Amino acid sequence: MKDNENILGTEKIISLIRKFSIPCIISMLVNSLYNIVDQIFIGRGVGMLGNGATNVVFPISMVALAISLMIGDGASAYLSLKLGEKKSKEASQGVGNGFTLTVILSIFLTIVCLVFLNPLLNLFGCTDNLREYAVSYGRIIVFGLPFVMIGTALNSMIRSDGSPKYSMASMVIGAVLNIILDPIFIFKFHMGVEGAALATVISQFVTFLLNILYIRKFQSICLHKQSFVLQRTVTKSVLMLGISSFITQMSFVVVISIENNLLGKYGLDTKYGSEIPITVLGIVMKISQILNSIVIGLAVGCQPIFGYNYGARKMERVKSTLKYVLGISVVITVISFLLFQTIPDVLIRLFGSGDANYMEFAEYTFRIYLMLVICVGIQIPSGIFFQAIGKSSKSAILSLSRQIVFLIPAMFILGHFFGLMGVLYAGPVADGLSFLLAILFLTLEMRKMSLSSASFEKKQEVHFVDHSVIDRNVVVTVAREYGSGERYVGKLLAERLQIPLYDKDFILKVSEETGLSADYIKENEQKKSSFDMIHSGYYSGLNNADELFLKESEVIQNIAKKGSCVIVGRAADFVLREQENVISIFLYSDMKHKVNRAVKYYGIKEDRAEKEIKKINKLRANHYKYYTSQEWNDPENYDLCINTDVLGVEETASLIANFIEKKY
Repeated sequence: MKDNENILGTEKIISLIRKFSIPCIISMLVNSLYNIVDQIFIGRGVGMLGNGATNVVFPISMVALAISLMIGDGASAYLSLKLGEKKSKEASQGVGNGFTLTVILSIFLTIVCLVFLNPLLNLFGCTDNLREYAVSYGRIIVFGLPFVMIGTALNSMIRSDGSPKYSMASMVIGAVLNIILDPIFIFKFHMGVEGAALATVISQFVTFLLNILYIRKFQSICLHKQSFVLQRTVTKSVLMLGISSFITQMSFVVVISIENNLLGKYGLDTKYGSEIPITVLGIVMKISQILNSIVIGLAVGCQPIFGYNYGARKMERVKSTLKYVLGISVVITVISFLLFQTIPDVLIRLFGSGDANYMEFAEYTFRIYLMLVICVGIQIPSGIFFQAIGKSSKSAILSLSRQIVFLIPAMFILGHFFGLMGVLYAGPVADGLSFLLAILFLTLEMRKMSLSSASFEKKQEVHFVDHSVIDRNVVVTVAREYGSGERYVGKLLAERLQIPLYDKDFILKVSEETGLSADYIKENEQKKSSFDMIHSGYYSGLNNADELFLKESEVIQNIAKKGSCVIVGRAADFVLREQENVISIFLYSDMKHKVNRAVKYYGIKEDRAEKEIKKINKLRANHYKYYTSQEWNDPENYDLCINTDVLGVEETASLIANFIEKKY
C-alpha cells in the first residue's frame, strides 16, 4: 500500500490520471456498447418500431443489472474488507454467498418476467404498435437474464481479486461478439429483433462462461462447497455494501419508465404519434450515455488520487486533480454539444432512417433535450469527487438530483403545460439545476479547503507499563455512548489495573501507517452517516473510510498481542472477538447526564447538546453495523453493560476493575 500512497502523493497529476482513468473509460465504454449496438442494427434491419421495442424492454435489463451490481459490488467490497482483516475464510464466504444469491435471484427474476412480460412492458410505456416487436425481443432477452446477471456479478468480484485485465477481457470479448453476431442474425438470417436479442444473449453467455471458469482461479481466496451455502449475516452484509449500486441503477429504470409513458401520452396528440418520441428519445439517451461513460470513467479513475491526497491534507494536489478532471470533461462535453447541435441528422441515421416526422423530431430531441449537455462535464465529476473525499451526503444529492429531484418533476410539470415539447425541455432544466447545485457545493468546498491547514498533531511515543495488578495478558475494550464518561472511565481503569490506555494514540499510529493526516483521521474515524450506508458511489475498491477501519483494526490486533491494555471505541470488541483474553464493556448513560457532561467537558452549548449527542451516537452505530453487521448497543456483544449514572464514573471504573481482578 505504501508504494501506491507514494505514487498518489508524489507523481505528476496528469500521469496519474492517464494511468488510472484510461482503463476505467474503456470499461465504461464497453458496458455502453451493449446498450447501443442492438439499436444500430435493428434500426437498419427492422426499422423504427424495432428500435422503439428495445427501448421499452430496456428497463428489464436495467433491473437485472441493478440486482447483479448490488450483489457483485457488495461481494467485492466484502472480499476487500475481509482480506484487509486477514480473514480469508470469511472473504471466500462473501464471494460464494454472492454467487449463490445471484443465481437464485436471476432465476426468480427470469420467471417473474416471463409470467408478467406484458404487464411489465405496459409499465415501461409499450404501445400497441410496439407490442409484437417488444414481446419477441423481450422474451429472448429475459431467457438470458441469468447469464448476464451472474456474469456481471462475477465481473466485479474478479476485479477485486486483482484481475482487472481478465474482467475487462471477458467484457470486451462479449461486446465484440455481439457486434459480429448482430448483422449476421439480422441481415443474413433475416431474424429481425429476435436475431438481435439472440446475438445479445449468446454474447452474454460467453462472458458468463469466461467468468465462471475464473471461479477456480481466484488468487486471494480458496472457494469450497461451504463457501456457497447462504449465511444470513454474510448475505446481509453483501447486500448492504452494494445497495448504492442498486439505487443508482433503479433510478434510471424509474426515469425511463416515466419518460416512455409521458412521451406516449403526449405524442399521441401530435403528428409524431406515440412511437416516434419513444424511439427517438431512447436512441438519444443511449448516445448521450457514450458521453457520460467517458466523463464517469475519467472521474472514477481519479477517485484514489482525490481520496488519498485529501486524506493526507495535500489540498493543492486535490485542487489540481479536480481542475484537470473538470477541464477535460468540459472539453469532451463541448465537442459533444457541437455534434448534437450541428449534425443531429447524421447521428440519428446511424440507427436507420425514417419519414420526415421521424427525422424532424430526432433533430428537435438532440437540440432541445441535450441543450445543456456541457453541464454534465461539471455535475457528474463533482458527485464522484465528493464521494472520493468522504462527503457522501453531497455526493448522493448530486448523483440523484438530476434524475430524481429535478428531471422527473420537470417532465410532469412541463409536460402538463407544454405537452410533448415540455417533456424534452425537462432535460436541459434538470441539467441546469443540477449544474448550479454542483457549482454551489464545489465553491463551498474549495473555500473550505483553502482555509484548511495541513498541520499534523505532534507525534508521541506510547510507553508500555511493565507492571500490572493482573498476572496474565488481558485486553479490555470499551464501547460507549457519547457523553457517558467513557474516556474518564477508561483512564481510571487503566490506572487501577496499571496497564496502558489506548484512545487518541490510535490517531498518531494510523497516521504514520497510512499517510493520512491526523486531523483527517480524527474528523472521519468511527463515523458512518445514513448516506454512507446506502451510497458508496462509483468505488470499485476500498475508499479512505474502509482503509481507515482496516488499519485501525490492524493496530488494535498488534497492540493486543503486546500485553494487557484498555482500548476505547473503534469496534475493538468485534476486531478481537476471536481472542479469549478480551473483556468487552459497553457504557451508557441517560440523556440528562450525557448533556451535562457534553456541556461541562466538551464545550458544547446546552441548547444543542442533545441533538449533537444523538447525531454522534447514530454515526457510531452506523459505523459499527456497517463493518460488523451487528447492532452497536446489543448487550449480547458485550460481557458487561453499565449505566455510568448509577455509581458514577469513578465507581464504574472500580466495578470493572474488580470484575477483571476476580475473573483473573
